[in-house]
Amino acid sequence: MQEQKYPFKKVEKYWQKKWKKAKVYKTLEDESFPKDKRLYVLDMFPYPSGAGLHVGHPEGYTATDIYSRFKRMQGYNVLHPMGFDAFGLPAENYALKTGKHPKKTTKKNIKNFTRQIKSLGFSYDWDRCISTCDKDYYKWTEWLFLRLYEKGLAYQSEMPINWCSSCKTGLANEEVKDGKCERCGSVVVRKPVRQWVLKITDYADELLEGLDELDWPESIKTMQRNWIGKSIGANVDFKCENGEVITVFTTRVDTLFGCTFLCLSPEHKIAKSLITDEKRKECEDYIYSSSLKSDLERTDLAKEKTGVWTGSYAINPVNNKKVPIYLADYVLSTYGTGAIMAVPAHDLRDWDFAKKYNIPIIYVLKSSDDDYTKVFEDDGVHINSEFLDGLGKEEAISKMIDYLEKNNIGKKNVNYKLRDWVFSRQRFWGEPIPLIHCKDCGVVEETRLPIKLPKIKSYTPTDDGKSPLAKAEKWVKVKCPKCGKEAHRETNTMPQWAGSCWYYLRYLSPKSKNAFVERDKEQYWMPVDLYVGGAEHAVLHLLYARFWHRVLYDAGLVSTKEPFKRLINQGLVTAFAYQNSKKCLIPCDEVEEKNGKYFDKNTQEELTQVVAKMSKSLKNVVNPDNIISEYGADVLRLYEMFMGPLEASKPWNTKGLIGIWRFVDKIWRIANEKKIDRNSPMNREDEKLLNQTIKKVTIDTDSLQFNTAISSMMIFLQSVSKMQVIPYKMWSDFILLLSPYVPHLAEELNRKLCNKNFVVLSSWPNYDENKCEEENINIAVQINGKVRSVISVSKGTGENELLAIAKNDEKIQKFLASKEVVKQIAIVDKIVNLVVR
Repeated sequence: MQEQKYPFKKVEKYWQKKWKKAKVYKTLEDESFPKDKRLYVLDMFPYPSGAGLHVGHPEGYTATDIYSRFKRMQGYNVLHPMGFDAFGLPAENYALKTGKHPKKTTKKNIKNFTRQIKSLGFSYDWDRCISTCDKDYYKWTEWLFLRLYEKGLAYQSEMPINWCSSCKTGLANEEVKDGKCERCGSVVVRKPVRQWVLKITDYADELLEGLDELDWPESIKTMQRNWIGKSIGANVDFKCENGEVITVFTTRVDTLFGCTFLCLSPEHKIAKSLITDEKRKECEDYIYSSSLKSDLERTDLAKEKTGVWTGSYAINPVNNKKVPIYLADYVLSTYGTGAIMAVPAHDLRDWDFAKKYNIPIIYVLKSSDDDYTKVFEDDGVHINSEFLDGLGKEEAISKMIDYLEKNNIGKKNVNYKLRDWVFSRQRFWGEPIPLIHCKDCGVVEETRLPIKLPKIKSYTPTDDGKSPLAKAEKWVKVKCPKCGKEAHRETNTMPQWAGSCWYYLRYLSPKSKNAFVERDKEQYWMPVDLYVGGAEHAVLHLLYARFWHRVLYDAGLVSTKEPFKRLINQGLVTAFAYQNSKKCLIPCDEVEEKNGKYFDKNTQEELTQVVAKMSKSLKNVVNPDNIISEYGADVLRLYEMFMGPLEASKPWNTKGLIGIWRFVDKIWRIANEKKIDRNSPMNREDEKLLNQTIKKVTIDTDSLQFNTAISSMMIFLQSVSKMQVIPYKMWSDFILLLSPYVPHLAEELNRKLCNKNFVVLSSWPNYDENKCEEENINIAVQINGKVRSVISVSKGTGENELLAIAKNDEKIQKFLASKEVVKQIAIVDKIVNLVVR
């Protein structure tokens, strides 16, 4: 980089100290601000990993900071807080590897994250900072869990989980790769473990309906709707030869005459009772192999579906025909009834399965081309369906449901893909579940909160799948709060999701000792006006937070039904990576460049440069500390926003910083080299440029189109740089426009103008719409309805003058030669149309 002229290190350090000392970002619940002038702007708070921030993290933080600063200058009372999602698996994994207490490593990581975030000059109210692992915070997470428990929304159940026998712990689906533990490579099995579960399904309809009122990306709302997966259909009972009954749920009960086999999940409660002696070995092997797969692998649409016949049959209740019963791992016990009816003629998955296992195929919908040699998945008139023949879909469904209910072999039902939320973890580093188990009293609430985590030597779970907390005997053994007899604590902990379900509320009164949120402050700020974060939280975090908020609303503890009014997902910041001919990615430190080409240092194979997600394994992570050290925080902020639209994914290119640096340095040089004259008036062109720039930056900043706002300021600067003397009004307003984007530089420029007030506390400049308009406008000239030329005229030019100018236009005269104008129309500031023959 060329010699630095703008002394950003000195400037940024100076103003960060000034802001901190003056507490310029401290937010109070000032009642003088009307409701429509209060704004809650929130970032999805980070998990403080040991790696610290990379340059992708500040993208969303910079966007909300610009918006918050902008709105403060427009006269809004803005709440803009920051905190840390500090409980969770990564800290515990680190403890397992190093033996260091998760509390110590998490505290160290939070300190580093805080330093990095503050170095970017974000306008957070740090007095409101929270951490989900602080006892004063998770006390209220435990308290809120008890409210769920009291409402009957928390219950115990034995649920299958992904279990790694080597790590002796349960794993999330995302931690299982090809049936093996991502961390140690050991085979993962499905193991039933006692769990605490939250009845999120009780709120399925409310969570669906609430989406309609939210200003969220439609793609995110669709993902939530699909996750909840509401289906209206019917339950149908199939009697088995051994007397058992298999209930299936289907949305196409009208195709029941075409059902030729059933599929059960391998974990179905009656699966083993249906296996005949001849099929036992084959079925048990299949059940075991299925237990090695995650739910994601089992439901992968791209993979071939497998199954095994149990040797048993069920009776189709509408035609009394025997249908074979298969076990198939693409059927999950956690969805529907864990059993499906298969109609192979009209479902591709069932068709492939039937062809593979030589199962009969019966068409019950008339094909449009009468081709009954292939699957037909469209709707048609019913055939081969007795009392449904000739009927369309809706009429046939209604008639079949009436038949099932009349004969007591089925009934109309609503089903959801959404399952109740498995809420407990067999972990140490999480919120203790505040329940006590007593032989006489059963499950009893713990009233002394918070429950502090004990000191333990090993963070490894027990062989039988219990939390490491189970080994802390003194901590586990307690007196029952009800009867005083010996009892024991719940040793499962809450998932990382627990703390993030309600953190946005704790920001409102983070020091409160008497309530999780003070009612008057909740009513002052809620709901969150703008919530910005990554799309990876599109379903689970947002769904879980909405669920908790709905419960709190029903309990009268919050005043709004929904927590987040508007949602924006910032795009991923990617980085260059390199792949070989086998499409394998090579770590950047194993790549060398020769004459503009890239080669594997080890094999000398030429590599292809691609764009990939930043990751430690690829060695393509860019540390913001390095960028700030070399270019400054303002340049990093500006570059993050200039890369492209906020919601688009963008590849990081450090070389792109140079152009932004030059822009910032040019501002500095103009401020030092040009004369900024308070007495110099603006001419008409100056006024137009300034007002057009203010308008553009105002509209684009308000709509989060930061890249185009920056472009407008660059155009303005280019024009101003040509002036010998710059009118004070032009330069001072430009500083105000810059302030949300490059706050350190703006404060320094403001000081150079001898202004003592903070820019961030100044008012946003207004624009005059009349002075934004161009003096000349372009008018299309049509001949017989077709545009043949465009003329430039003064705005407001009258009809007669428009017609005269149009007829004298060189291009138009060619069309008028030897022609007669039979009709002429001129609309001021709009169009001229000449009809000729």
